Amino acid sequence: MITLLQGIGVLLPLLVSVAYLTLAERKTIAAIQRRKGPNVVGIVGLFQPFADGLKLTLKEQILPSSANSVIFLFAPVVTFTLALVFWAALPFVDGAVFCDIHLGTLYVFAISSLGVYGVIMAGWSSNSKYAFLGALRSTAQIVSYEVSLGLIVISILLLSGSLNLSVIVLSQKEQWYAEPLFPLLLLFFVSCLAETNRAPFDLPEAEAELVAGYNVEYSSIGFALFFLGEYSSMIVISVLCVLLFLGGWLSPFLIGLKLSSACMLGMKTLFFLFLYVWVRASFPRYRYDQLMRLGWKVFLPLSLAFVLFFSGNCLSFTVLP
Repeated sequence: MITLLQGIGVLLPLLVSVAYLTLAERKTIAAIQRRKGPNVVGIVGLFQPFADGLKLTLKEQILPSSANSVIFLFAPVVTFTLALVFWAALPFVDGAVFCDIHLGTLYVFAISSLGVYGVIMAGWSSNSKYAFLGALRSTAQIVSYEVSLGLIVISILLLSGSLNLSVIVLSQKEQWYAEPLFPLLLLFFVSCLAETNRAPFDLPEAEAELVAGYNVEYSSIGFALFFLGEYSSMIVISVLCVLLFLGGWLSPFLIGLKLSSACMLGMKTLFFLFLYVWVRASFPRYRYDQLMRLGWKVFLPLSLAFVLFFSGNCLSFTVLP
């Protein structure tokens, strides 16, 4: 019973955060483009996410006649469930984690790798050429940039000496990893944009050539689950960036006041989420060959070089008995 309540305590704030992240994104992009954004439903548009959710829920669920019905209906459930399972190993503050496992980093990347299956299932089961092309693009993109993400995290593990996310955060008491590893932070964040299919790497959902990508045949609650899964992944990746590079809940002194741990984690996460939206509003979409070239010919050699550099330093400066 306690475990169930803990799970609800994590999931409900997450779903509310996803709802208002969509509103914040639309408002931020509107401000950048000098327009108002949603401002009709509720005060300054505060109830717009709930109106959108109600609209999607009440729409008719359309099942293509040539689709594989079971897999077609199961694909968005897989994507949404995996986006929620991420949170099991992510610590919010010291000791406040749903499941404090020693291989927390490995668990996060294992769940991230499984996210490909929901996309493949959606694209293949739709029996649509556009959806299938979007699924192939997304799979190749996620696999390509996961290699770079894994190598970047290996550099963090070499410095912290642990796979446990709580230990990685506590190892940054003296200095956040973002300062000495700033180039790796840039590589990690750009790789996260590609991993979550966000602009300028939203090639699987390119409206110009693929209509809407792998979820083109979905409507109603199926599309809503894909939508929730994408934005939940954005929040998860932002929290992961904070835990690995910005000291997690550790708070520096700001104007003489030490902020609470949860507040500090939330502020840092909002910073990365703002970067997600800012990048979307500022940069045009990459071509697919440019996307692959960036991942395999730029990010992979750089991240591998950093792994060799830090492993050599660790070996050189370790005092052997």
